[in-house]
Amino acid sequence: MKTLITQNWAIGATQEVLNQIHEQDVNIAIYNRDITSLNDEILSLINQDFEVFVYGDKSEILNVLEKELNQYPDFLKDIGSLLHVFEEISRAKTFKLLLATINTNMCRRFHTDVNDLRLLCTYYGPGTLWLKEENVNRTALETCKDNECIVLNPNDIQQAATGAVVLLKGAIYPVKGTKAIVHRSPTIEESGEKRLLLRIDTHEFLNFNSQTFEECGV
Repeated sequence: MKTLITQNWAIGATQEVLNQIHEQDVNIAIYNRDITSLNDEILSLINQDFEVFVYGDKSEILNVLEKELNQYPDFLKDIGSLLHVFEEISRAKTFKLLLATINTNMCRRFHTDVNDLRLLCTYYGPGTLWLKEENVNRTALETCKDNECIVLNPNDIQQAATGAVVLLKGAIYPVKGTKAIVHRSPTIEESGEKRLLLRIDTHEFLNFNSQTFEECGV
């Protein structure tokens, strides 16, 4: 599968597609990959109430993860690899990382994040929902609380695959004219589903501490 860049997204089956996030018109880059080799460790983790939130440079974060995930060597290696990739693409030196099992909807409303770049990977359960630029009413995004106002065509809502690595541009990406990706969490609370989510944000480029920023955008 070749990398496809069209409109506001870049999707591919190789890691290199993630570098396309810095293209002017691209605000989401998705690397579709097979994580079958991690299934046993993922299934063990999903049956726990697991949450790790840590911030610092890469070595500080990995030190914490090694203690928390010492029984899951392959899973730990994968997260370390994604943290390294995000470091190279974001050019950041410090990060905020969340790894957690989730059984709530978290962010019901389509929204943009108040950050520059974010990496998401849903290791288990349904992935993040996102919108093509042609399917967004950006005026309603600022003025309306209902998804029905924001989404022009509900039949054209996109969803990241389980295991896919997703890079999202936020509202303070430092290039003039950038339109942050519009996205939301999948609905799982009503169905009783669970997710195992990895979220990595840059840290030093943010100049505030927002509760909304910490809790939303998955």
